[in-house]
Amino acid sequence: MKHVDEFRDPVKAKVLLKEITVIAKELKERLKRPVYIMEVCGGHTHSIFRYGIENMLPETIELIHGPGCPVCVLPMGRVDDCVAIAERDNVIFTTFGDAIRVPGSKKSLLQAKAEGADVRMVYSPMDALSIAKNNPDKEVVFFGLGFETTMPSTALTVLKAEADGINNFSLFCNHITIIPTVKAVLDSPDLQLDGFLGPGHVSMVIGNKPYQFIAEHYNRPVVVAGFEPLDILQSLWMVLKQLQAGEARIENQYNRIVPEEGNKMALEAIAKTFELREFFEWRGLGSIDHSGVQLKAEYAAFDAEKKFIVPAVTIADPKACQCGEVLKGAIKPWQCKVFAKACTPETPLGALMVSSEGSCAAYHQFGGDRLDAVQAKAKLNIPINEARNA
Repeated sequence: MKHVDEFRDPVKAKVLLKEITVIAKELKERLKRPVYIMEVCGGHTHSIFRYGIENMLPETIELIHGPGCPVCVLPMGRVDDCVAIAERDNVIFTTFGDAIRVPGSKKSLLQAKAEGADVRMVYSPMDALSIAKNNPDKEVVFFGLGFETTMPSTALTVLKAEADGINNFSLFCNHITIIPTVKAVLDSPDLQLDGFLGPGHVSMVIGNKPYQFIAEHYNRPVVVAGFEPLDILQSLWMVLKQLQAGEARIENQYNRIVPEEGNKMALEAIAKTFELREFFEWRGLGSIDHSGVQLKAEYAAFDAEKKFIVPAVTIADPKACQCGEVLKGAIKPWQCKVFAKACTPETPLGALMVSSEGSCAAYHQFGGDRLDAVQAKAKLNIPINEARNA
């Protein structure tokens, strides 16, 4: 607990908040608006809501909750593909728990399981491989999902399946990449950003150099951040210090975990098994070039998209759902028309309400009394920066 408590020290938090308030006020006077900072990672979004960090910050800072939750950006068409595979005879479909409830156009994997499909939750792709070993008469499919954080374990599992000659195992690959995603956000014409909190978990794998283009070509500072309250507050302070000095650099606040060059063995496993797709569909963001990966041709025997016929149809989100606007920071979760009404964690209409790292789910879980006050102000058309400090 000692090593956790030192990152939750309220005295240090107050010092950081005082510094943040002073610098942010100066920047607001210079910019004539609040400072907009995006946390890319869904883990940061969860921590920000869990520890009430957004409540602590002055109204001179506006946090934008980015597209860093891989479950949240999974489009309905890909969920329908999962269901189509899972409902086939002789298939055991394995998935992480937070993906089982993501709604497709007709049903989720959980609903398919309730109707008789053999859908099982696992903690790792190696668990799925063990199921394949123990069920040689079944086709076992693993739902590969996540950014570069989870890619290495999937890659190593495919290599293990090949080495052990386990031919009844395959991967339905939905792994996505962080860099094209951030570029798509930066190129969005309706989004204004001053800086980023870089994703800590992804950076453990890829290192810090891949973010250099954000500083060099977009003139935005990036601070790779940890997930404890003091990590996030210090990282925000570091971003503000750069903006105050007119600088745009890549800094590593999470250097106790994130190596500058990334994880060499993990990167080698990814490079050996995966290649970039020409494009990949994102829920709320549309198609983004080279933002997803697929298995290389030499591993086609383990590719579920080649082993099974899937619908592969692009399906639009429900008209009432505003996940796209929330993902791009155009609106806050509580401004969505169906938030906490038709869309709740128990009955999610949008993907942002499914995973605990989705901003809507996090806001719904940790909003408490403040949520009622904010919604009341929203009905009176009070601006975001005033409503968020209810």
